[in-house]
Amino acid sequence: MNYITHYSLLFLFWGISLFFVSEVDAQAPIFEQEGKFQPRNRIDELLRDSLAKKDITPAPLCSDAVFIRRVYLDLIGTIPPPAEVRVFLDAPSPDKREVLIDKLLDRPEFTDYWTMHWCDVLRVKAEFPINLWPNGALCYYNWIRNSIRTNKSYDQFARELLTASGSNFRDGAANFYRAVPEKNAETLAEAVVQTFLGERTLYWQEEKRADIAVFFSRVAYKDTAEWKEEIVYWDRRPLENNTLTFPDGTKITIAPNTDPRTLFADWLANSENKAFNRNIANRIWFWLLGRGLVHEPDDFREDNPPVHPELLDYLAEELVRSDYNLKHLYRLIVQSAAYQQSSLTDGNLAAAQEVFAVYPIRRLEAEVLQDALVSIFGGAPSYSSEVPEPFTRVPSRYRTIFLPDASITSPFLETFGRATRDSGLTTDRNNRVTEPQQLFLLNSTEINNSVQRLTQNRIAQWRNRPNPAQAAVNDIWLLFLSRRASHDEQQIAAEYIMVNGRLNDQRVQDLIWTLINLDEFLCRR
Repeated sequence: MNYITHYSLLFLFWGISLFFVSEVDAQAPIFEQEGKFQPRNRIDELLRDSLAKKDITPAPLCSDAVFIRRVYLDLIGTIPPPAEVRVFLDAPSPDKREVLIDKLLDRPEFTDYWTMHWCDVLRVKAEFPINLWPNGALCYYNWIRNSIRTNKSYDQFARELLTASGSNFRDGAANFYRAVPEKNAETLAEAVVQTFLGERTLYWQEEKRADIAVFFSRVAYKDTAEWKEEIVYWDRRPLENNTLTFPDGTKITIAPNTDPRTLFADWLANSENKAFNRNIANRIWFWLLGRGLVHEPDDFREDNPPVHPELLDYLAEELVRSDYNLKHLYRLIVQSAAYQQSSLTDGNLAAAQEVFAVYPIRRLEAEVLQDALVSIFGGAPSYSSEVPEPFTRVPSRYRTIFLPDASITSPFLETFGRATRDSGLTTDRNNRVTEPQQLFLLNSTEINNSVQRLTQNRIAQWRNRPNPAQAAVNDIWLLFLSRRASHDEQQIAAEYIMVNGRLNDQRVQDLIWTLINLDEFLCRR
């Protein structure tokens, strides 16, 4: 391929794509529906009222084409197949969005995708600096995955992690106390607070940090005869100071022969503990909309208040009313007009995204992008790990989001900012666009070969259709952008890929390269 020619064509099509976005057909909007923001549930009423105080009007609903791509990505971490897009777009049912949401929540890919998110938070990594080792990482992963698959209530999920004991190879939850850089009470307390309260003990007073560390000062470890196996257990030695203060100021005296972790779990995973409830509600909002009502979601503090306090309180209360059913909260948020808003605005996009007056645009996670490319082009990515055994070979039938251990990686995943899982903070994942990413998508041999292979496999089919150019453009748009091309897009692209009355292979490839490099493909919108 002549890359100079390819670059010039790419910039030409970038310009065309901007035209596509600005010249939307009046009869069939590409990105949003006509009309004003209309509340669909209590979330929307609270958001509308809060925005009104700021003199901001929320955006209208996104189009059906935008919605199906968005909800597939946000609930199951994949782009929708063209056949399913066609069925959804042509369905006349007014409740088709709600029906689709319920179907996606019940699909097995939901478990895979949300396990990936929780593995980021809980630091599932075999190697430095976490050092769970492969057996431990897989055991931990399987415990998390089974919890998501069975929709374990969140209070029970937290309680099992906090009170876990046993073998790191057989009792998955016990790895919570091993998934830290240092196995001391202070580090364990920091991990607990960060995970379940969304706070950073760095900002706490020393006395407060010292008190909470005591709750985890009797977590102990011992080796076994099996290589790298470790037992996590409660050391029954009495505490030097058995009168402690919880983070909210409540005092407690710990009786002899009582595991202080159980008392902390009783205080934490409690319907009356607003900090616990608000933290998980905020984290789910962050996962679904790309920003937290408190942002970052692991940085709750007095001088970082939520942008919509009443909305956050409502979500936390609704979670408690549902007995900590996380799927209930996913459904509630995704059904809302707040989530289904258009991502377009006439004003300052960044400012609108910060207050959720639009849906926040953000780049796909590295794993999701890798899976999207594989679903379109085929093939099987290869992965590697510095630890050679026993779980570094991943069957090709598994998607990238299924990888159980952050130590199993690839140059693609590292380039596109996959979470390192070193700290459990959201900053472990980098979704910023970088120059190496742009260079990879512009001139990667791997992408080039995939584009050529896709074109060769399909161009004969397109040439046999009554209108080859129209067939090619329709299929390519559905495959990469999960929507039909607009009238103007169809006309411009079809004219470009036809040379002397025949589909031109190279120009079809140029068109595909262009779509791969558009934000509409690389981002949720």
